[in-house]
Amino acid sequence: MHLPRIRSFCRHTAHALGLALACCLGAAGANPLPPDVVNALQRAQIPADSVAVWVGPAVPGAVPWVAHRTTADMNPASTMKLVTTFAALDLLGPGHLWRTRVWTEGHVSNGVLWGHLYLQGGGDPRLLSETLWLLMRRIQSLGFSRIEGDIVIDRSAFQVPAVDPGAFDGEPLRPYNATPDALLVNFKTQVFRFVPDPLAGVARIDMEPPLAGVHVPREVPLAAGPCNDWRSRLRADFTPVLQPRFDGAFPASCGERLWPVAHPEPELMTLRAVAGMWQSLGGTLAGQVREGVTPPTATERLVLESPSLAEVVRDVNKFSNNVMAKHVLLAMSLSPGQPATYEGARERVAQWWTQRIGPPFPFPVIDNGSGLSRDARITADALARLLQVAYVSPMMAELMSSLPASGLDGTLRRSPIGEGLAHLKTGSLRDVQALAGYVHRADGQRLVLVAMVNHPNARSARPALDALVQWAAQR
Repeated sequence: MHLPRIRSFCRHTAHALGLALACCLGAAGANPLPPDVVNALQRAQIPADSVAVWVGPAVPGAVPWVAHRTTADMNPASTMKLVTTFAALDLLGPGHLWRTRVWTEGHVSNGVLWGHLYLQGGGDPRLLSETLWLLMRRIQSLGFSRIEGDIVIDRSAFQVPAVDPGAFDGEPLRPYNATPDALLVNFKTQVFRFVPDPLAGVARIDMEPPLAGVHVPREVPLAAGPCNDWRSRLRADFTPVLQPRFDGAFPASCGERLWPVAHPEPELMTLRAVAGMWQSLGGTLAGQVREGVTPPTATERLVLESPSLAEVVRDVNKFSNNVMAKHVLLAMSLSPGQPATYEGARERVAQWWTQRIGPPFPFPVIDNGSGLSRDARITADALARLLQVAYVSPMMAELMSSLPASGLDGTLRRSPIGEGLAHLKTGSLRDVQALAGYVHRADGQRLVLVAMVNHPNARSARPALDALVQWAAQR
């Protein structure tokens, strides 16, 4: 056989073998995984029975182009946030707000509140340092900067079980492990800012929000060299909760940097932040900041409204914010006089699922609604159906715009998929990689894409998932 014919024979044989392998790895039937995806999975040493994929038109009832193990229960990681956020948009509306209320007991005279101040949390997911500053300023505008009683933190709007923030993965100082709080301040996270001052040979240190009783070093020496692993070079020690230490040096080449760290005593974060912010604005307090419940005899003085649900959903999905997702889920069970619970929220979402998504798609195990769970489960069929229903719903624009745009923003900002080729929610846990959302084709058609990998080598599955997106966009 001549060399050209040999090469041609080899090419055709390899192509045929690839197609045959794709058919074997695909769902039983006519919707196999694309060959490029199969090859990438093989390189990652991930077997096909650890993968679930659904790709097809974004129209309810459309026949999928790819259907592989679509009825298998899979851990979706953060793609579960799609269930939480679409249900909330549909049930509560994009303009839904959370309200933090301020109440007082006693009377005000000569710049003094002779009584207690009550801060009643309503579950605002985005009460950041600057929002707390604004709240304290608005309180002082009521005519007092000294309180002769206590500041009472009312968290009774939520009734959630206490959880060790390190229980999930042994990383209690990681902000993604923050737990819900009806008066959540800055995601229970203290943010350290390092600003190089080359003339002084140091980096200035600042912390937000100011926490009463927590004393932070004012500076750390500058070091030469590249900005590699700068956090390790600081040799931080957060064990002394009230006196965090930085015993190393900060590379001057890093420029200004932020280091978010979950407060080591999360149950005291809000109390210390409220006391610290009140003091930083010149307020004085004769009593203490403590937990309690607003009494019926108190007088409501002002209300601070949160950003809208549409804005919150954008943060939840673009940046995969876990504690905000948990707050969004809890909002669906919050009602006057009744604290929000996970059980109540899951029950309401289950009722909504039956009406909007419906059988034969089983209701997922949504757990806390964030996807930060070893127990969460959903099928590719069910998640694809949800995305199809969302696409033809009035909430389509809000949901799609909340998803990371490939190569442009959010958790897909550095994705090699292609700029603006897709709007996809990402999901990542140990042993889990997932993508779910919408792919935009050049012919104007939009596709729903769901891909979930549950395997010890899941971190190596990203090239396969990227190949799936590109295949869908170009098929």
